[in-house]
Amino acid sequence: MSEERPPLPPFTAGTAAKKVRGAEDGWNSCDPQRVSLVYTPDSRWRNRSEFFEGRPAIVAFLTRKWARELEYRLIKELWAYTEDRIAVRFAYEFHDESGNWFRSYGNENWEFAPNGLMRFRRASINDLPISEAERKFRWDRSGPRPADHPGLTELDL
Repeated sequence: MSEERPPLPPFTAGTAAKKVRGAEDGWNSCDPQRVSLVYTPDSRWRNRSEFFEGRPAIVAFLTRKWARELEYRLIKELWAYTEDRIAVRFAYEFHDESGNWFRSYGNENWEFAPNGLMRFRRASINDLPISEAERKFRWDRSGPRPADHPGLTELDL
């Protein structure tokens, strides 16, 4: 494996937290190609009720996702870690093409190859309709979540 994506396993609390923030920043780019590069070429996913494998399938999935989840903003938080696995909880907000806002809550279980690329991703997600006034994720979409923006715990989510 010539590709490498630090931090590498085995994880510590600090490197696991860095891995989670890197994933958050990548997903907030809404760039399917960029995001796919942190997964092994044969990475296996379960996202809600969809099961698929490989980077082309990841790119196709994320392209569909972000075409319908507009103004997407995501916050991830480390839940637990072991040597090569990380569990996160997350929430994201978006609106559909009709302007209806949603907050989605979920948990992910990740397993990493020795080179730091993710080889398994399992996500369980629930959606909650919200009003525009109930939104909590309001940073500028041109970049990642600012360092001083509250996380999930601070937002009581």
